[in-house]
Amino acid sequence: MIVPIKITEKAQIEIKNIMQHKNIPANYALRVGVKGGGCGGMAYQLGFDKAKEGDQQFHVDGIPVLVEKKHYMFLMGMLVDFYEGNDARGFTFVKDEG
Repeated sequence: MIVPIKITEKAQIEIKNIMQHKNIPANYALRVGVKGGGCGGMAYQLGFDKAKEGDQQFHVDGIPVLVEKKHYMFLMGMLVDFYEGNDARGFTFVKDEG
């Protein structure tokens, strides 16, 4: 199965840092998903979770990733990035143009 997302190097560093320093259990993975609807359209979500029945499981540059089967098509071609500036700091989702 094709991995639906890519993760930038900056985001990978931040994710691995969180996994190492924020007491994330070893059997947890990065869960990527969507929260639907409303006027604003899709909202993308990141978190850490245990695998559940029906999850699609991937490894992206050494990071274990979980995606609910029903979210797979909404995540296809998305790029997870990490933004750090004077005004904000956090993960962003952008359409991968590469």
